[in-house]
Amino acid sequence: MLEIRGVSARYGEAEVLHGVDLRVGAGEVVTLVGRNGAGKTTLLRCLMGLHPPTAGSVLLDGRDITRLPAHRRARLGLGYVPDDRGVYATLTVQENLTLAAPAADGAHRLDPWPLERIYDTFPVLAQRRRSPGSKLSGGEQQMLALARVLRTGARLLLCDEPTEGLAPVIVRRIGEILREAKEHGVAVLLVEQNLRFAATVADRHYLLAQGRIALTLDNAAVRSREAELLTHLGL
Repeated sequence: MLEIRGVSARYGEAEVLHGVDLRVGAGEVVTLVGRNGAGKTTLLRCLMGLHPPTAGSVLLDGRDITRLPAHRRARLGLGYVPDDRGVYATLTVQENLTLAAPAADGAHRLDPWPLERIYDTFPVLAQRRRSPGSKLSGGEQQMLALARVLRTGARLLLCDEPTEGLAPVIVRRIGEILREAKEHGVAVLLVEQNLRFAATVADRHYLLAQGRIALTLDNAAVRSREAELLTHLGL
């Protein structure tokens, strides 16, 4: 579904990404792990059209989308869950979800999740539906951010550190939701520092180091090399 060929990117004079190659298949969950500052968020922003690459190309279903603006990529079925969650603070949960109704057009989206399904999957959001975003806990905001993207009918989620700073029970619930989304046909590119969590949800893993893909790992390799990888990540 998604192919990244030789993508490089910079901020001013500082080059952050150096010729990154990466693939995500339809219905596949792939994680991108690396130290803080390795370029993971920059890569997601390049894929969503929020930061221009200086070299390389981004292909979706074989179509070059490298120069398309973010809203055009959304209509092709890309959904982005940023690390700051992007929840509208003054709008209620229900208003946040209502605004999210379908961004992708019919030819490029999966069936959008109706509000009833969202509330069945995220019961805490049903309980807080009249609460403004600013009154939600970090875990509730993360669930709302995921729910909004599923509401759009996106078929490829770009998720940036969805478990960061959350309690273990919330982390487990997010894992369940990502696995359910995968069963629904959604592909996921997941930036994640929690290796144990990543191994429970992902099919493959890329290690990004100093702006380059250093390793490609399956779950067995992550488990057998966990101590080495944690040292590499500085955790």
